[in-house]
Amino acid sequence: MKKLIIVLFVILFTIPALRAQDEPNPITTAAPFLLITPDARAGGMGDVGVATSSDANSQHHNPAKYAFLNSQYALAVNYTPWMRELVNDVFLGGVSFGNRINDRSAWAASFKYFTLGEIQLTDNSGNEIGKEKPNELSVDGTYALKLNETFSLGVTMRYIRSDFALKVDNSQLNTVNTFAVDISGYYQSEENNYGDFNGKWRGGFNISNIGPKVSYTDGGRENFIPTNLKLGGGFDFILDDYNTISTTLEFTKLLVPTPPLRDPETGEIIEGKDDDVEFFAGMFQSFGDAPGGFSEEMKEFTWALGVEYMYDNSFALRTGYFNENDLKGARKYFTLGAGFKFKSSRLDISYLFNSSDINNPLENTLRFSLGFDLGELYEYY
Repeated sequence: MKKLIIVLFVILFTIPALRAQDEPNPITTAAPFLLITPDARAGGMGDVGVATSSDANSQHHNPAKYAFLNSQYALAVNYTPWMRELVNDVFLGGVSFGNRINDRSAWAASFKYFTLGEIQLTDNSGNEIGKEKPNELSVDGTYALKLNETFSLGVTMRYIRSDFALKVDNSQLNTVNTFAVDISGYYQSEENNYGDFNGKWRGGFNISNIGPKVSYTDGGRENFIPTNLKLGGGFDFILDDYNTISTTLEFTKLLVPTPPLRDPETGEIIEGKDDDVEFFAGMFQSFGDAPGGFSEEMKEFTWALGVEYMYDNSFALRTGYFNENDLKGARKYFTLGAGFKFKSSRLDISYLFNSSDINNPLENTLRFSLGFDLGELYEYY
């Protein structure tokens, strides 16, 4: 069983940043499933989403976008296999729903579920003592409000449950229950003429999972949840009534303190700052506490570029690239995707091509999302 506990923690703390073995100073968090992109539309564009056009899956990327929904109701169902080359029962699934209340406001809710599948427990002698199905989930709600015709703000409350507890004697793992808040903003300009084409500017930010630290063991060290900053911008090239090309650039950074370098014998800090601080102080400290100084802080930013071609709002082709510094996770991959609209429903698929020496849990995996746009349609400019 000790072996199982080690495996669980390895999986738990490496989901957000699969890294090279010589990574000197990784940042780890509790409940990293919160950072996994759930939808295939974003998955086809390098996982960008904070500044793309609004859709049912805005809850994960930028909840403020719901105030710009094109339909009164939007529903999405997502399914993402995880580590499919190794196992077949580990996946992320979820449902998102958005509702335009009026021209200025909207509310939304989502449910996300991540399971590690069925795990056989054994004692130190190798005897089977039962089975467990570790899992994590979140439930959240959002209110989004347009402050004017081009800018909106969103506030989200989220309940998080991370259940890795073992129903065996002397288990030291506990179930974690906690709450978090998101604060987001979204900008979408009017459509303007730029000579041979029209265009729209888009921009957005989202500070997600702002919440207290948690502990998986009684009296054990508390861990930060993955408070995350997303910033992005984009432009829609509206070539004519049927053809639009959208480009989006996005940056992300964990607002979690970087562990300092410590003396292996005394535990004293050699470089960096003490990371044993409260979550709110840790958010601000995360911008200036890396042992390597400013250069290391900049390496903690990831960037991604996504492109979407849309024909007659019924067929889409997508591609993208995601990059993370070699010393902070080394995740690098290209993505491809497509979308098909059938009256009020839409189907999105995506595929990932790993370009790093580090394995990616989504390699050789198709991701699917099913969406529905219902009710009154809204037109912008």
